[in-house]
Amino acid sequence: MEPLLTARGIVKRYGRVTALDNSDFDLYPGEILAVIGDNGAGKSSLIKAISGAVRPDEGEIRLDGKVVHFSNPMEARAAGIETVYQNLALSPALSIADNMFLGREIRREGLLGSVFRMLDRPKMAKIARGKLSELGLMTIQNINQAVETLSGGQRQGVAVARAAAFGSKVIILDEPTAALGVKESRKVLELILDVKSRGMPIVLISHNMPHVFEVADRIHIHRLGKRLCVINPKDYTMSDAVAFMTGAKAPPAESIAA
Repeated sequence: MEPLLTARGIVKRYGRVTALDNSDFDLYPGEILAVIGDNGAGKSSLIKAISGAVRPDEGEIRLDGKVVHFSNPMEARAAGIETVYQNLALSPALSIADNMFLGREIRREGLLGSVFRMLDRPKMAKIARGKLSELGLMTIQNINQAVETLSGGQRQGVAVARAAAFGSKVIILDEPTAALGVKESRKVLELILDVKSRGMPIVLISHNMPHVFEVADRIHIHRLGKRLCVINPKDYTMSDAVAFMTGAKAPPAESIAA
């Protein structure tokens, strides 16, 4: 099976600091790939390069086998890569439906939309309700309620639902359970597995090892600005992963070549 999304030899420098040092990356169709690493390992820079938030200084990114150059996140979105950042990028004062369509609002047909630029709010609300229902987020009763009235888990659900609704090829989740309690984290993990069951590949960046080992198909371990190894969570323990990540233990040769 060929990877859906690859990165080869990615280099990103910030002045004298090299955040990415010939970093590689592979995401296969239909999988959950967890990306773990110590603070400062370069995980965020790698994801930003893939999602168009930063432009790498060197290297090549391929999507569906074709070389892509993203100047900004909107270009990555247009190519089918949706990212849910740690801060969710939601507007608290706007409604759930407005947040779902933020930056891609649907206008009314005819002159009302083309000339007066009026939005088709009923249509947006209907689509938003359908997407939330598909993902089992039925606890949200009113699609027009402000996001600031939702719990942390519900907000995360809205952000993931938005990514699932518009991401046609890849969804990237940056620390989706970092600020959530046990019950809400469980809901988000179930949501991630539900999105995967629909055939959507997911990149999961997380420090929560139990969550990573529960849902990930493969684990990409990042260290000192590059991919150290890729392991199967069924073959290694959480202690092994932490040891590889911190340099306390050398990874096996076969995982480095993965």
